[in-house]
Amino acid sequence: MNIGEKIKSLRIKMQMTQEDLANRVDLSKGFISQLERNLTSPSISTLVDILECLGTDLRNFFNEPIEEMVVYGKDDIFEKEDRQLRCVISWLIPNSQKNDMEPIMMTLEPGGASMVGDPHEGEEFGYVLSGHIYITLNGKRHKCKKGESFYFKPTSEHGISNPSKSEAVVLWVCTPPSF
Repeated sequence: MNIGEKIKSLRIKMQMTQEDLANRVDLSKGFISQLERNLTSPSISTLVDILECLGTDLRNFFNEPIEEMVVYGKDDIFEKEDRQLRCVISWLIPNSQKNDMEPIMMTLEPGGASMVGDPHEGEEFGYVLSGHIYITLNGKRHKCKKGESFYFKPTSEHGISNPSKSEAVVLWVCTPPSF
């Protein structure tokens, strides 16, 4: 955190000059100038006085919002191959298991399948990017092909499979995360 820059920004926002701020906290204009250029540091009590004049307090001044990542690329993807199920799961968002939803891309080889998911709260959505798959839900199979999507509440065992002789790729989003 650049304390001097942040103080200067707050001072300008409050439409105060360095001299105005200095007079209000009984400091010199030179001290405020040095502070804003990070050439000196205030004591805690001086910083508290300055922040009070600028309409904030220590807690809010140092509470910087966490900048969340918005766009993710190829370097962020984590892949796991399951040779037995003949599929590759690609987690598109790092640590998405900590979020409310978990988007993955599943690539199914011919004859490949996902693990059978146990019933759980939440929702599942998928979009078939290539090939075609079967969604098994409540013991019934539902065909879904390229350009189609699926959506269900996973109240029973469920999974997808690729019965064809070509690869299938599915964008799959689960709430809560379950992969």
